[in-house]
Amino acid sequence: MPLAIFDLDDTLIDGDSSSLFLRYQVEHQLAGADMLAREAAMMADYRAGRLAMDDYMAFTLQPLGQCTTEQVAHWADDYLRTWILPRVFPQAHAALARYRAEGWRIVVVSATGEHLVRPIAAALGVDDVLAIQLETHAGRYTGRTTGTLTYQHGKVLRLQAWLSSQHETLDGSHGYSDSINDVPLLEAVSQAHVINPDARLLAVAGERRWQTLAWRH
Repeated sequence: MPLAIFDLDDTLIDGDSSSLFLRYQVEHQLAGADMLAREAAMMADYRAGRLAMDDYMAFTLQPLGQCTTEQVAHWADDYLRTWILPRVFPQAHAALARYRAEGWRIVVVSATGEHLVRPIAAALGVDDVLAIQLETHAGRYTGRTTGTLTYQHGKVLRLQAWLSSQHETLDGSHGYSDSINDVPLLEAVSQAHVINPDARLLAVAGERRWQTLAWRH
């Protein structure tokens, strides 16, 4: 079965789900407003391809430390309905529907925490998800991550392990992303597509002859 592999943030949805969730938490008094400026600076580093993802996750997961998984799932469900679903690109809905109708297996691979990525992917009808894994203890989040982070080359490492476990290959696969951080992932698939690329990714796409798409609301 051929694979269609999608990044999530700024690819399927218009925005970054981790940044938006912090704003949601601040709006609902679940996190301090003073976190927003530092997170914005970290996201500037992300867009430049130089973010230390360990530091970003440690910082943004602080409000979840010692929260139960049930509490966070409740917040994530409300956040999904009110903040995320209105941001899904119509072209993303169409692409997912097309691949599904043609019998492809769809995988979302994201550098956002799985507490957000899994419910978002499920709402889009996608069961297979690779995202940053959050550590839990006794039913509560610790504020730490575990395993290989699905970021930059880490996405490829996690994907390779998943492929082996699923007896799948990347033969004939398609990949979609908006980010310079996902060049390793886009290089791994058979046919790459870049969504609303910045100047750096657009240049790489031109050199590699990757298809460039403009997705808008």
